Amino acid sequence: MIFGRHINRYYLKYLWVLLVGLAALVLVDYFQLEVPELYRMVINGMNTGVVLVDGQEVPFDLDFLLDEICLPLIVIILVMVTGRFLWRICFFGTANRVEADLRSRMFDRCRQLSVGFYQTNKVGNLMSLFTNDLETIQECFGSGILMLCDAAFLGVLTVIKMFRMNVLLTCLSLIPMALLMLSGTIIGKYMTRKWETRQAAFSDLSDFSQESFSGIAVVKAFVKEGKELLAFRRLNRHNEKVNVEYTKASTLLNVTVTLFVESVICIILGYGGYLVYCDVFNAGQLVEFIGYFTAMVWPVMAVSQMIEMSSRGKASLNRVSDLIDSVPDVVDRADVKEAQEIFGGIEFRHLTFRYPGGEFDVLHDVSFTIRAGENVGLVGRTGSGKTTLVDLILRTYNVPDGTIFLDGQDVNTIPIRSVRAAAAYVPQDNFLFSDTIRNNIAFASEEEGELAEEAAQLAAVHDNIMEFRDRYETVLGERGVTVSGGQKQRISIARALMKQAKILILDDSVSAVDTSTEQQILANLRRTRAGLTTILIAHRISTVEGMDKLIFLDEGRVVAVGSYDELYENCPAFRRMADLQKLEEEGDHNA
Repeated sequence: MIFGRHINRYYLKYLWVLLVGLAALVLVDYFQLEVPELYRMVINGMNTGVVLVDGQEVPFDLDFLLDEICLPLIVIILVMVTGRFLWRICFFGTANRVEADLRSRMFDRCRQLSVGFYQTNKVGNLMSLFTNDLETIQECFGSGILMLCDAAFLGVLTVIKMFRMNVLLTCLSLIPMALLMLSGTIIGKYMTRKWETRQAAFSDLSDFSQESFSGIAVVKAFVKEGKELLAFRRLNRHNEKVNVEYTKASTLLNVTVTLFVESVICIILGYGGYLVYCDVFNAGQLVEFIGYFTAMVWPVMAVSQMIEMSSRGKASLNRVSDLIDSVPDVVDRADVKEAQEIFGGIEFRHLTFRYPGGEFDVLHDVSFTIRAGENVGLVGRTGSGKTTLVDLILRTYNVPDGTIFLDGQDVNTIPIRSVRAAAAYVPQDNFLFSDTIRNNIAFASEEEGELAEEAAQLAAVHDNIMEFRDRYETVLGERGVTVSGGQKQRISIARALMKQAKILILDDSVSAVDTSTEQQILANLRRTRAGLTTILIAHRISTVEGMDKLIFLDEGRVVAVGSYDELYENCPAFRRMADLQKLEEEGDHNA
């Protein structure tokens, strides 16, 4: 069995089912131990022609064979078949339900965890928790209950019956069993450490494979298939090595079990044969005793397997528990109140921000105001803090009190869900699901895709979609690899527009489209989002030239705020950037 804070609840939750399975298991074990007695009567009846029943000798004839041997054996078989079916349903069915519930809890926890968690925990490692580790826990829960209960009841009942037949022979039989338990415990601790190493190696291999498959286009573009193969081979060999080490320990345990069991058989045949020679036992009793010991072998084997299984289960449960116990670091405070309707007014007041675990501030004393309904452009060199600003608006990270306000209300006093529900976001790294284009566009909307085509027209991607054979029902490849970069950006913009949010944030979302398409998208935004707040991050200043307001950042500081003309006239750094971009555009046009 396996115990832990996140698994114990299921023993109570499914207690009645487990008790039914336990009752069926006990019934099977009880009837199973009736079989050696039938063997004794058959052997003695064949040897002597009579059978001792309740102290009286009964002739061993056909009637006795049918009534006292065959009929009870048929009943025993029916009970054992029915009971084994029942306890399998109860134990293994419950184990599958436990696995499903744990997986749901893990996924829910992953949903709650912040972006920072996924920056330090790789996808491959997380996926191994949802596959290998959960399967191990499921096996330990179902088979563990079976092995523990079966070993306890069947083992105790068998030993009692063996003691009643001959105390000394039973003691001689149990000595190797005790040594087996001791050696199994020692090997089991060693196997726990090896299983943890094995799971870590599998996680590394899984993570590398996931990254390689996701970046296969880059690998092929740089002709680095050989390098990736060598790296994978190195990880695969390490994974093979730790698996072999674990298998060696598991095999050692199995060999130890076989050694001690066979040694007991030798003891029973040797000393038991001597008891038959001395007329202490008869042949039937020796066969009966061997039958009891054979029944006891399974409990002993079960204990050794349970040691090995518990070793694996404990290591896997620790890994799963670490995920479930992970505490989200971006959460609502206890005193937050449901916000009134958010109109889109945003204000930064002397905000200084450093990423969790970072070594330096990425934003310094940032202050500016965006009125509800304004179209605002964020410009600046790469790494100036533009994306960080919009991430903080969406509460991706924690911010100090009194530094960011929505409609005059401190963002920390508004539920995170309300903040994000009022905003639509198109990130730099556009992510599309492996689903139809229609479902990708309608992802953030409750309209079930009815308005997807209208949103696609506003994002200037409708004509491209209509060129596909299945049009809006075209299923995209993983992360949208079957469409171009520009199409992926515009589908992402359409998805954001479907939300019809008060605040729209576009993070360099038109960088992969041509100038005419860009202008078409911007014109559609101005027309359809009049009175709604729009924040557009762009590297090309020409993209945001027509915005109501520009905010120019440099090295995490707000250098200037105003219209394009005001910044061009009063901010030398902005003017220099704008002039350089104009020269580059003219050079590209002349070329």
